[in-house]
Formats: sequence, C-alpha cells, structure tokens
Amino acid sequence: MFRKTKGAQLNCFSPPVMIATMVIEVSLALYTVWRYKLDVFTRLVVLTLVALAGFQMAEYFVCTGSIGHPAFWSRMGFVAITALPPLGVHLLHVLADKPGRKLVAFSYATMAAFMLYFTLYSAAFTGHQCTGNYVIFQLHVSSGGAYAVYYYGWLLAGLGLGGRWANQLMAKGKNAHQQLQTVRALMLGWLVFLVPTALANTFSPESRRAIPSVMCGFAVLFALILSLYILPRTANSKT
Repeated sequence: MFRKTKGAQLNCFSPPVMIATMVIEVSLALYTVWRYKLDVFTRLVVLTLVALAGFQMAEYFVCTGSIGHPAFWSRMGFVAITALPPLGVHLLHVLADKPGRKLVAFSYATMAAFMLYFTLYSAAFTGHQCTGNYVIFQLHVSSGGAYAVYYYGWLLAGLGLGGRWANQLMAKGKNAHQQLQTVRALMLGWLVFLVPTALANTFSPESRRAIPSVMCGFAVLFALILSLYILPRTANSKT
C-alpha cells in the first residue's frame, strides 16, 4: 500500500520547490521551441527538459494526492526519468559529431524495457514516502539494483565517452574549440547533479532511499546549463 508521512527538514525538494522547478524546466522547453529551429539536437534538448519537468510533476502529485493515485504518478515519474540517460548519450553523440550510434540504439532499447516494466508490472512499486524534504519511491526488491546499474551505468558511460571525445577534439586545435566547450559543458551538467547528490547521500545517509528525488532536484542546474550555455552555441536560431 502507498503511504504518506509528514515531516520537513530543509524543505529543499518540498512540493512548492517541485512546482517552481517544473515551471523553470517547462519554460526553458517552450523557449527552446520558440527560439531555435527544431533539428535533432534541439528536439533532444526539449525532450530532456520535458522529462525533467515530468518527474517534478509526478513528485508533486505523489506528495499532494490532489490528482490521481500516487501509484500512477510513481509510474509516470519513473518513465520520465528513465528517458534521461539515453537522451544524454544521444546528445553527446550529436555534440561530438559521432555518426556511429549503435550504442545510442542500445541505450534506447534498455530504456524501453524499463519503461514497459514500470508501466505494465503491477508490483513494480511497493510504496512511497513523501517526507516533506524529498520523495522516497520504494521499488520492488528485484528491480532496484538493476535500475541503479542502468541509470548510473549509462551516465558513467557517457562521462567516459565524453572524456575520450573531448581529448580528440582538443587535438584538432582551434577549429574544434566551440565543439569541445559544448561537450565539456554537457559533462559538467551531468556532474552538477551527480556530485551534489553523492555529497548529500554522504552527509545524509537516509537520503540514499530518495536518490531519484534528490537528483532531479539538482538537475534543474543541468537544465540551465543545457538551455543557456550549450544551446546558444549549437542550435540554429529562428531569427
């Protein structure tokens, strides 16, 4: 059974903050559609921003219970964040101009498998807790470890490839300087929510059970880097 508990500490990821974060991410997505031509890269950015906002919306409704059932929103939230690692890997390939994308296809295949699991398996979640500071989603014991491997595995793979391709771009000199900067910025964007999450879990071990919530709280910084730094250097403006 899904249950809700009350209690707040720092309220870093409380419902009002969830809504504010969602508004920022939706606004950035709308601005991107308005400002830039919709090529492959721009579409990937918009999908990433929508996925981030979707998880924040799901968290909000899990905590408030104002619309729908928490079980439904838990599923929708995890479908949203499951899209993020493959989108990130795809974004990296586009930025680094790497045409061979078998790895991208494989990442999307693993994404689809987890999305189907979360949407179709009735026992995928055993419950949730809304602590007032973050949401703890209780995954079925058989899937929690596999999902962690999926999520961190693709992020680490992206960082590894990004480092390798950044070195290749450095070797090209000034002609690849802007491309190098955007690849580095994407890697920084990933680290901007991975590192604070790791620190939060180190100093507050109980937050380890709320990793998706904590990560997406910091991921708004990634959204800002993606929209305000990488896009202007990569996308084609409509005007």
